[in-house]
Amino acid sequence: MISAQAWSDARTLWDFQLMHHTPRPCSVAVGLGSHDLGVADATAALYHRGMAPIIVFTGATSRTTEKVMPRGEAVHYRERALDLGVPASTILVEPRARNTGQNITYSKQLLEESGIYASSVLLVSKPYEERRAYATARKLWPEVEITSASTPMSFDDYVESIDNPKLVIDMLVGSLQRLLIYPRMGFMISLPVPGDVATAYNRLRDAGFVSRLIPPETTAQF
Repeated sequence: MISAQAWSDARTLWDFQLMHHTPRPCSVAVGLGSHDLGVADATAALYHRGMAPIIVFTGATSRTTEKVMPRGEAVHYRERALDLGVPASTILVEPRARNTGQNITYSKQLLEESGIYASSVLLVSKPYEERRAYATARKLWPEVEITSASTPMSFDDYVESIDNPKLVIDMLVGSLQRLLIYPRMGFMISLPVPGDVATAYNRLRDAGFVSRLIPPETTAQF
């Protein structure tokens, strides 16, 4: 049973993670792999709107996706985009990345190896990963302009679409933790976190939404 306070705190984290960027034409769209095929849907929709002539789908598998996306997140994303009418010739697949940093680094490498110059990137993620993905890309790909994008939807609609409220809240808490600790580890730029967001995060963590948290011993060396 999820309390009213936990729902309220989760919405606070959800609202904070959205970057509220207006999509604009970019050199390439990069769809970040995850359990959510909605990222592929959003990327395909942006392609059809003329927002990017080339798509990179990036992602291997994780403990969350190994059963539902056995061929790899990027491969399943590509298949979804093809079903949605995106031409195969416009899609590049990066199948090795297992975290957001690798998503960015390996996508950059793939574009360079393919002879594609990118001055701007439309970075497509799950809605609650927008800010984390943006901060990571700004650190690892500083020479390009980054525009964040995701499927436009409310928190309630997203929870309903995933049909696992605990998982969504755990993911929100894990994503906020990384915004707090990754800058000092050198993985992303530092972005300010408002007090009410930090308070909501602490309450959710203390309430047990911890399955996606990085344990303290992992970060101690930093």
